[in-house]
Amino acid sequence: MVRTGAGQRKIMLLALLPLLIWIGAFELIPIIRMLILSFQDSNGQGFTLGHYVKGLSGPLYVQALTNSLRIALLSGVMAVLVALLCAYSITRFTTRMRDSLLMLTNMIGNFAGVPLAFAFMILLGNNGVFTIMARKFGIETFGTFDLYSELGLTLIYVYFQVPLAVMLLYPAYYGIREEWREAASVLGASAFRFWRHIGVPMLLPSIVGTFGMLFANALGAYATAYALTGSNYNLLAIRISALVSGDIFPNFELGSALAVILAMIMLLAILLNEWMSRVSRRRGL
Repeated sequence: MVRTGAGQRKIMLLALLPLLIWIGAFELIPIIRMLILSFQDSNGQGFTLGHYVKGLSGPLYVQALTNSLRIALLSGVMAVLVALLCAYSITRFTTRMRDSLLMLTNMIGNFAGVPLAFAFMILLGNNGVFTIMARKFGIETFGTFDLYSELGLTLIYVYFQVPLAVMLLYPAYYGIREEWREAASVLGASAFRFWRHIGVPMLLPSIVGTFGMLFANALGAYATAYALTGSNYNLLAIRISALVSGDIFPNFELGSALAVILAMIMLLAILLNEWMSRVSRRRGL
């Protein structure tokens, strides 16, 4: 007996019910609760915008937001520049080698969080392998490198941002047709002029969209930064965690307001990526 279309849809919806319950319990309800808390006063009674005012004007929280934005911008730009070269290089290999490199890139992209921070401590910490070797050979400039500073954090962020950027930028190169290169070559254009006038403009929507994703990814990163610096470096994600669970007297309302501010910035970055993706599709990338 063949089931009707309506019956099949009911079965599909029933199969999706556990997923919908999961999303509601662990995504929607916490978000709604966070929004409500962010507008409540300290007593949980009246409506107030004071937490947002404090989050956007208090020196400690402004510093946390500034540090987070700066590291997200720096790591995003550096990762995009490195990934542009890496993704293009991957397209030049054979199919078998290309698949192997993409698999390796995907594996590296999943190596983040506490294990990544621990690995960098072993290699570049105050008593790391490379640090001790640099001291032994008298390389003082490298020996004075501080992994637990903003520069060290940016380096780690770039490390786990590059694989993601490669995976996002790699398909965009296949939107640049080989016929365009041949036509440019016949007309006397050098490789530099081809990339300047054709290649880079065609890749620009993908580049900007990828940067938006990297920016949001860096803003939301918490485990790596906390494992490396604890509370010694002021980031917005770490400050939110301290307000919710780390302080002696937690302030859920202020923490929720800061989380909403962080979420809005990340949402703008994701919307930028979606807009650029539509532009890329219209261009055929």
